[in-house]
Amino acid sequence: MLAVAFAACGGGGSTNASLNAGSGPPGVGVAPVPTPTPVTQPSSVPTASATPTPGPSAAPADAAIHAPQGFLVSHIATVGGARELAALPNGDLIVGTSGSSITIVPNAESAGATGTSATFATLPDSPAQGVAFGNGFVFVATQHGVYRIPYTTGAQTGTPAKIASVRTGAIAPNSDGDVHTTSSVAVSGSTLYVGVGSSCNACTEVDPTRATVQRMGIDGSGMTTQATRLRNAMAVVADPSAGTVWAGGAGQDDLAQGHPYEFMDAVSARTAPADYGWPACEENHVAYTAGANCSAVVAPALEFPAYSTIIGAAFYPASQTGAYAFPATWHGGLFVGMHGSWHANGSGIPIDPPHVAFVPFSGGAPATAVNWSNPSAQWNDFLTGFQNGSGSRVARVTGVAIGAQGSLFVADDQNGWILRIRPSSSATSAVRKR
Repeated sequence: MLAVAFAACGGGGSTNASLNAGSGPPGVGVAPVPTPTPVTQPSSVPTASATPTPGPSAAPADAAIHAPQGFLVSHIATVGGARELAALPNGDLIVGTSGSSITIVPNAESAGATGTSATFATLPDSPAQGVAFGNGFVFVATQHGVYRIPYTTGAQTGTPAKIASVRTGAIAPNSDGDVHTTSSVAVSGSTLYVGVGSSCNACTEVDPTRATVQRMGIDGSGMTTQATRLRNAMAVVADPSAGTVWAGGAGQDDLAQGHPYEFMDAVSARTAPADYGWPACEENHVAYTAGANCSAVVAPALEFPAYSTIIGAAFYPASQTGAYAFPATWHGGLFVGMHGSWHANGSGIPIDPPHVAFVPFSGGAPATAVNWSNPSAQWNDFLTGFQNGSGSRVARVTGVAIGAQGSLFVADDQNGWILRIRPSSSATSAVRKR
């Protein structure tokens, strides 16, 4: 727990070479990191409130982690196997996990420390990775099902009811053993979107729900395929400004170094069932299987380097208010949580480190168009320092969420850290860009 809080970050250069800074929209330089100060978390649960509640100071984050100038990073909770996140309107935070339960972090938007984390609900299936909130329900997506939990303000526990099933069919007969078990969920209006991972690295699925994004009513009714042939659709997230739902795609292994790019795309805006081409087609209609016709597959609107492993994403609301609202420059943009690669370079160092990226948006789309020669052209780093020059990692980013008061929350499944990022009175941004 003990580390350092900082109002600035240092450094520059590429993510692989130097991990001393985050970045965002154009801004100013960085300042030195203060000295670590011990802080103790309270054991009591503060009363849930829609406004920040004073209390003991939150513990500062690990000193290796860096955010743009003017932002403070705190370690507010530890949740084993923390994956995707969902913020509740009263300031509490729901944490999906790699186990069979989801956790609540009470008063995550407090002025200081949070309440004691506790199990919010236990599911009959795992992993309970995907979580979302909307229409008075907490939604959970597990390996084989989608559940909803009625929620009333301040509730600290809930009872899940299964509303839909996924992965009801067999693993592909030609599976190479890379079977994905996670599912992700987002809610937009009265519609749910559920990302379901594939049963292989590269194969032809026989289960019609695998390697897809499914669309259904908030009661699970009318389930249909919105998008197909996405190897592992995670980071399913609704844009509150436009109502569109985006999903991240983790690319297949064993192709040419640096390919395929990983991506996010507005799956709900595509004509269903939108075909993303995996495993035959990737990127800008590139055929990776001999003889494949890629002319009709989707070319995604947002690209990231190969091996990034996108797990969580959250749009910063364009009209966000609250005690900890980010400066207007960040409003409307997309924060993306990258788990980092297991693929290594010739020196054995993982090629892509864990980090949080920020994508400026304009008119419901990335402000910068795709550059098929540069998968880093559309975004900046925001939170870095999770991997050092030798390849050692202090944490691995998973979920991200925006709290009711404007805080950014970031999860990690290596240690179970839940981080909270807030602007100081002089928050701007960092110069560094990948």
